[in-house]
Amino acid sequence: MTEKKPTTSSLGRIVKIGSLMGRVGTSVATERAIDFAFSGPTKQLRRTENLVKNAARIVETLGEMKGAAMKVGQMLSLHESMLPPEVAEVLSLLQQKAPSVPSEVMRYEVEGALKAPIGELFADFEEEAYASASIGQVHRATLKDGSPVAVKIQYPAIDRIVKADLKNLKRLFQSFFSMLFDADFEPLWGEVRDRLLEELDYTHEAENMRLMAELYADVPEIVIPQVIDELSTSNVLTMEFVGGIRPRDAISDRYSQELKNEWGRVLFEFQVRGLFHDRLLHADPNLANFAFLEDGGVVVYDFGCMKRISDSIATGYSALVRTVLEDRREDIPDQLLDLGVFMTGPVPIPQEVIDPYFDLILEMVREDPLYTFGEDEELYEKILELGAANWSQSMDMNFPEDIIFIDRSFAGHFGNLTTLRAQGPWRELLDRYTRP
Repeated sequence: MTEKKPTTSSLGRIVKIGSLMGRVGTSVATERAIDFAFSGPTKQLRRTENLVKNAARIVETLGEMKGAAMKVGQMLSLHESMLPPEVAEVLSLLQQKAPSVPSEVMRYEVEGALKAPIGELFADFEEEAYASASIGQVHRATLKDGSPVAVKIQYPAIDRIVKADLKNLKRLFQSFFSMLFDADFEPLWGEVRDRLLEELDYTHEAENMRLMAELYADVPEIVIPQVIDELSTSNVLTMEFVGGIRPRDAISDRYSQELKNEWGRVLFEFQVRGLFHDRLLHADPNLANFAFLEDGGVVVYDFGCMKRISDSIATGYSALVRTVLEDRREDIPDQLLDLGVFMTGPVPIPQEVIDPYFDLILEMVREDPLYTFGEDEELYEKILELGAANWSQSMDMNFPEDIIFIDRSFAGHFGNLTTLRAQGPWRELLDRYTRP
């Protein structure tokens, strides 16, 4: 893993983002200028080719940067259900592991935040990063009493970097998304911005961890690491180190399918309970944010991106689930309208758009035999084909900002369950948490 100190120069970052904005903006303007000359499949093909080209430009530039530049790209890349499949595939490259920052830089950040030399704070502090990301990285360490801990450290000046980036990034992605949707960009951007700013405050993340630990105190299969308060600040978060089976090993042939099914059930119930019961959702579905235990338990990491769920949104989703369980598809357009999902007008989404998705979801909640994620090898392709077929209509679709991270989280976990090829009582769990 290559070590690289992040660029903190405002001018350097503005030049990079500005250059990218210029290239994307010119491409968008050129495409619009000649758009009238094409129609039908040819017009759609040209638009897709231009989108892929601009997505590649975004990945090339943002992939070299930390802070908001890389993080926003990662967040938006996870909304693959909203994107043409070719564009989603290119943006997914931003999910790859970020290069780590040299250990001496991170040691300096820890000592400055905790007002003491590393040797006085820890009995041992590992030089090599255990994990790295866009805003900070994790180092393993040992407390003076011998307890193993994980120390999450923000990159130097990352708060300033993020806030400086946001204004330029908004302009960049507004240009890019104008090629995808006629709907207002503000709801999407507002959610991404707010969640990103929350992730900068490790004090906020520590509060989330304590709250989640309290909520799941009576759920032994969900393990939340404990915060070490005296070694935590707004930019350093120290927590007990809770190891487990890493995802790449968990999905291997080393573990039985029965155990993978149990892990899948725990992950699914964790999400369903968060939405319908706790009204607090762990909204970063990256499988790397979880570790697995041989007793079927799951360790949950990274509580920076959490989504609080309003009563109206939880009630709206609950009504949709009940409608699916009771096979009342004709009610879906009006329920989505009530939830704030509609075509410009506002008018309900056409039934013919909804029906194919409804059929796929209905299959997932069957009872005999229980549905296995990944059993239909062509399911993902079917979803992408549906997305491509309905893309022109989705450009005219409106949705409330509150559902963005909810949908992102559930879509991500469906992918996780597919990776595990998990079979489980999905209908029973949904019925239990949405029953009036």
